[in-house]
Amino acid sequence: AVIDDILGLLVLAIVSSVAKGSVNVLELGLTAVFAIGFTLVVVKWGTAAMGRVLPRLNQQLRAGEAQFNAAVVLMFALSVLSVYAGVAAIIGAFFAGMMLSESVEHRVHDLTQGVTEFLVPFFLAGIGLHFNVGTFRSGRTLVLTLLIVVVASLRLGRRTALRVGVGMIPRGEVGMVVAQIGLSLGVIAQGIYDAVVFMSIATTLIAPPLLSFAYREVADRKPAPARVEDQPSII
Repeated sequence: AVIDDILGLLVLAIVSSVAKGSVNVLELGLTAVFAIGFTLVVVKWGTAAMGRVLPRLNQQLRAGEAQFNAAVVLMFALSVLSVYAGVAAIIGAFFAGMMLSESVEHRVHDLTQGVTEFLVPFFLAGIGLHFNVGTFRSGRTLVLTLLIVVVASLRLGRRTALRVGVGMIPRGEVGMVVAQIGLSLGVIAQGIYDAVVFMSIATTLIAPPLLSFAYREVADRKPAPARVEDQPSII
């Protein structure tokens, strides 16, 4: 799922470059190289570096919420770097999250959860304000929506492939962010934006029951809890 999100962000980086004006092959190539290089650096060295830097930062600063403050600074720094490099700010923020995911303390996750719960309603409200239900009166848009939902949902196979495929069905907030940025840049039409948002909501709703169905064999194989009278006595 992470790789899938990264590929989507790479496409967004290239499309953002195209939306700025005439197509420049050299500029597109540089944007693609930057995005791919950024990804490789984060995956190979970024996470390990944060694992060494953050503990030392805690020891040196000895301040409350030092890791949380460092995480916020890193997020904004990489976001600004992404914008100056000609790609969307979400790409830098996404990679900052990847770098910090394995090294921050649990307290940082708690604080981040609070910030998320405060900001997400505004984000979803913005998505909803751009959503035009009237677009679905067009048969073309409706067919496109159903096609996207089907393509996003038909990742079924046998056993493990079925479970992985169903787990990959939801197209959540990253898809919505990409769609919103694409709409604001003028690279996608209103109908496509509405279809992508509807697809994200629909696949998020259908994934839980499908996951329960995919893992039903695992649940059936779990041994029943031992009764008190069946447990060995220590007396």
